[in-house]
Amino acid sequence: MIGFAVLFGLLAVFLAQIWLNNQADERLKSIDAQRKAAPPARTIVVAGKPLRFGDELSTSAMHEMPWPDDALPAGAFGKIADLANGKRIVLMPIDTNEAILASKITGPGQRATLSAMLDPGMKAITIRVNDVEGVAGFILPGDRVDVLLTRTGEKNNATNDVVLQNVRVLGIDQLADQRAEKPAVVKAVTIEVDPTEGQRVALAATVGTLSLLLRKAGDVTEGETRRVTTRDLMTAAAPDSHFVTVSVVRPSRGDHVEFNVPVEGGAGHSAALSGQPAHN
Repeated sequence: MIGFAVLFGLLAVFLAQIWLNNQADERLKSIDAQRKAAPPARTIVVAGKPLRFGDELSTSAMHEMPWPDDALPAGAFGKIADLANGKRIVLMPIDTNEAILASKITGPGQRATLSAMLDPGMKAITIRVNDVEGVAGFILPGDRVDVLLTRTGEKNNATNDVVLQNVRVLGIDQLADQRAEKPAVVKAVTIEVDPTEGQRVALAATVGTLSLLLRKAGDVTEGETRRVTTRDLMTAAAPDSHFVTVSVVRPSRGDHVEFNVPVEGGAGHSAALSGQPAHN
């Protein structure tokens, strides 16, 4: 019995070894087949450390990384030598191991100016702001904003209109780094516009006060807008009230002022305001 047990044990070990060898061969064949089926890989140049706007692109800050040939990003560089043909400056933030693209750096010998960050056909225009109109300094390069125009007309009738929607902020004062994190109260905000939008902003700045609305990150919708007047403010203050238009004449000045007065007492209050006797 002991002899049979030893014999069958050795036979089991032998068969298990054969099965394991066959599995290993199949796995190697599968890996080889996948390598042959996969597209050939090539190298692209990636950042070796975080790069920010204005940094000079040096060879020590780059390295080459294997990349599938059929998934190359547009504007990528294959060799570090392709970037060593002149001084290049970083225009947009690049993180470690992120591909260095032509759209994120200047050409050979070019300066890191704001003009290099503009999209084709777009222009840059600067809006004067303060600590309130600039959203308390929380607007940073790369954000999206709406531009509002507030103007005061005759008879103290102020209006507010949306001039532009979903425009990109290029810089605040003289800062254009899109990875800036700390809010700062600034005096000027530079936005990216097309020529017609630039004309509208320049004209609006001469007829009233411009303010900015900060958009939620990723919000690119452009909905319908309407003009808001001082009458809307009174309507919002008393939405359930009736309004009576009161005209005050000032003979000494030869003018009159009209304004809306909310009334909640119905005809009695209206009669009182119109000069008729009221009982309540």
